[in-house]
Amino acid sequence: MTERPERSETENTGGAAGFKPFDQASVDPFLIKNPEHFALNLARMIEEAGKAAAAWAGPRERGELPPASGEPMSDMVRTFSKVTEYWLAEPSRAFEAQTKLFAGFMGIWANSLQKLNDAATPDIVPLDERDKRFQDPDWSRHAFFDFLKQAYFILSRWAADLVDQAADLDPATRQKANFYVKQIASAISPSNFVLTNPELFRETVASNGENLVRGMRMLAEDIAAGRGELKLRQSDAKQFRVGENIATTEGSVIARNDLAEIIQYAPSTDTVLKRPLLIVPPWINKFYILDLNPQKSFIRWAIGQGHTVFVISWVNPDERHAELGWEDYIRDGIQLGLDQVEQATGEREVNAIGYCVGGTLLAAALAQQAQEGDNRIRSATFFTTQVDFTHAGDLKVFVDPEQIMAVEAAMNARGFLDGTKMATAFNMLRAGDLIWPYVVNNYLRGKEPLPFDLLYWNSDSTRMTAANHSFYLRNCYLDNRLSRGEMKLNGRTLSLQDITIPVYNLATREDHIAPARSVFEGSQFFGGPVDYVMAGSGHIAGVVNPPAANKYQFWTGDKPAGAFDDWVARAEPHAGSWWPHWHAWIEQRDDARVAARKPGTSTPILGAAPGTYVHGKD
Repeated sequence: MTERPERSETENTGGAAGFKPFDQASVDPFLIKNPEHFALNLARMIEEAGKAAAAWAGPRERGELPPASGEPMSDMVRTFSKVTEYWLAEPSRAFEAQTKLFAGFMGIWANSLQKLNDAATPDIVPLDERDKRFQDPDWSRHAFFDFLKQAYFILSRWAADLVDQAADLDPATRQKANFYVKQIASAISPSNFVLTNPELFRETVASNGENLVRGMRMLAEDIAAGRGELKLRQSDAKQFRVGENIATTEGSVIARNDLAEIIQYAPSTDTVLKRPLLIVPPWINKFYILDLNPQKSFIRWAIGQGHTVFVISWVNPDERHAELGWEDYIRDGIQLGLDQVEQATGEREVNAIGYCVGGTLLAAALAQQAQEGDNRIRSATFFTTQVDFTHAGDLKVFVDPEQIMAVEAAMNARGFLDGTKMATAFNMLRAGDLIWPYVVNNYLRGKEPLPFDLLYWNSDSTRMTAANHSFYLRNCYLDNRLSRGEMKLNGRTLSLQDITIPVYNLATREDHIAPARSVFEGSQFFGGPVDYVMAGSGHIAGVVNPPAANKYQFWTGDKPAGAFDDWVARAEPHAGSWWPHWHAWIEQRDDARVAARKPGTSTPILGAAPGTYVHGKD
């Protein structure tokens, strides 16, 4: 994303500059110069909006999509009803809340009047400089937009306080209420509407509404691309081609079944570590997050350190895969990978990495293999992986018996869950960064997003089989059976205590999907030594952080036990990437080296990396 130019002191958006005095020049950018042209474009905009509506309705009328479930809305209503019950139970509470909101609006009014006379009058609610929505100077220079901005801050803060101050709410309800308030507050921001956003207003007037025509055309295209669901474009997809300028590390597909391809990458060193490395990525996204480009590729970097890297590339499932669950993903994914590693290298001892839900699957597989006597994996590394879901973050908002039943009904009708559904849920965790800026940029400003490989990958969503996703939701998020020693796979009841191999457990400090606290708490359930490491940034950027970038930092400390906050307070910070620290950890366990192994020496080559499954579209 491009950086904004530095503002002069007279353009400070914090309110200190006061309102701009009335003059024709200040009003002129908001006046329509060519009403006829503007009206024509409004008609064209309505026509394009009709196409968007048809793209949404068509698949439903043809029966290609099930009717929209009302469960998410019903859950929000149920949640807010519990908050409302508290405030209405005592008339004095309701009166106090109403008075607080009224006083806030009156304060804004008085503040606005004072600004007319005193340019140094600050805003009642100071603007957070990290909030990119209100950076345009007219948010503070013009009384109308300034009032809207401050009223929005007062209202959203008041709504959040209603949840925080409602006593007797159970933790799950409070978490849901806070989440829904944040979503609504993000959605109703005046920055999201043409008439209440000075920058959008000016652009619309200057182009005579051409931006809205382009925006509605893009909206129709995005709904059509999602086959009836909005597939929000976050990057200029035309700039990326998987296997050509993204996911380009040299390698070969050496095995394939209905569920997975196994990729072996070519070495770049004369000698390699004796123990090969098998990576188990999440099936919720495609594996090439670890091979975005040569500069960011963890796979390429690991090869350069002497690892013989194997990666599982999951199929993008459809109705044929409906009944495939965790047992299948372990047998036809992880165990297939281990078999191919042994066939390709002759080695039985393997280092394994699991990322996100791929790590959860790997943990379950390790517990199962421990009971079966399969000890081929000699060390396990988990990237932002949860095995205990007590503190699983805001994704738990979407998981309760009623919502799971609604999701299962939709999945059973088609055999899978659309990737757009899960992508939307993940985006909602950071709606202020991943949804509304693109709604404004794409559909109101009518501009293509910038090319960004990480967001291209983020939008390259995958489906999930009905059996797999249902098992995941119920056994992990709803009932937390893995950490409780109650998960059953392949006729066995699994226990994480049976996993006695060394574990490198990586969390990221700002993770909204696998919170650092949750990963920390999960460490206690393994039966062997665990090194807990916390990286800076979030679920993706904290993991995909090459040393050459010299970004962020990571923390190491003593055994992950006791209170998470106490561990963080004692932890030692280190500048830069955690990648070299992990590699040193691997070598401490076995640094023996052998001659480099090339794909195809002992296995067939079915095609070049990144394979065929990675090209499957949702």
